[in-house]
Amino acid sequence: MVENSHLQRFMEAARRVGTEVAECDDLQQAAEYIAAKTSGRTLIPETALVRKYALRKMMREAGSEVYAGKFRDAGRVPAAGITFCNFAMADTGTVVLDSTNEDVRLATTLPEYHFVLVDPEKILADNLAAVEPLYALHDGGEPRFIAYITGPSRTADIERVLTIGCHGPRELHILVVGSLSSDLMEM
Repeated sequence: MVENSHLQRFMEAARRVGTEVAECDDLQQAAEYIAAKTSGRTLIPETALVRKYALRKMMREAGSEVYAGKFRDAGRVPAAGITFCNFAMADTGTVVLDSTNEDVRLATTLPEYHFVLVDPEKILADNLAAVEPLYALHDGGEPRFIAYITGPSRTADIERVLTIGCHGPRELHILVVGSLSSDLMEM
């Protein structure tokens, strides 16, 4: 496992907000972890790192039902969504994703379980350290959707009672896997 000076702080912060965090030796171990935790349709949006690592194929071989159609047609509640992230922030346990692609948005909000693959080299200290990469993500003429995800979905707007999973995944799992990509723009 590649070490990052912010890794332990990130994992502790993520766990404090209800995230399951696991360190994996490689992407194959992460695929087996995900396959063991879920059953049913799994949404994996097409991104550079998904193509680079043939993640869909790897997940099928691990026993997951990878959905191949249009994500809007995946059914009412897909079982899982799997994404990489652009970077993460140690102080809050937050992962940040460029979710301009609608399939990324759907994979992170529709399923019961969201699994995020994080390279420890992409863990930044805090929001201030994220300013430059955020500017880079917004560089260009087109508007961008950037998702900050901190823990599973939660709300307290229903009679002021905390409800988990009402507006998104009930569980967030962050899988720390070294040597995926240190490029903060690559997901």
